[in-house]
Amino acid sequence: MPGMDDAPISWHGPDADHAARNAARRSYTLVAAGDLDAWLRLYADDAVIEDPVGSSMFDPEGKGHRGTDGIRAFWETAIAPVDRFHFTVHDSHANGATCANVATITTWFGDGTRVDTDLVTVHEVGEDGRIVHMRAYWEPERAMATARQEP
Repeated sequence: MPGMDDAPISWHGPDADHAARNAARRSYTLVAAGDLDAWLRLYADDAVIEDPVGSSMFDPEGKGHRGTDGIRAFWETAIAPVDRFHFTVHDSHANGATCANVATITTWFGDGTRVDTDLVTVHEVGEDGRIVHMRAYWEPERAMATARQEP
């Protein structure tokens, strides 16, 4: 697929400098690189991740993953099992302390399965530029319907 080379991000939306947009882009890059420690440093100590927003297989109570320990546990459950990520950002809306990105995250797993997740991510940063809240709006059933084997 075009744009799915070794680069972890294909950015097609506005890309003007903005603290929350920069944090989102850095987060995607670090996830794709598998760099947990650097990724955790992007987040404030009391940050919250809701991915996806609401109850899900990653967060049955739908309360979000809170603080460094909760965010680390989210990584272990949702990110670590993935062999490869590619982020395609179709559009980006940055204003105030937030940035909403309309994107597709393509994931590949060790058994050859590929899944495309269409979503909107919203990153909110504090005054220091660290992420204080990240929300990802996507539908697990819709994403899993794209699962397919690739050679």
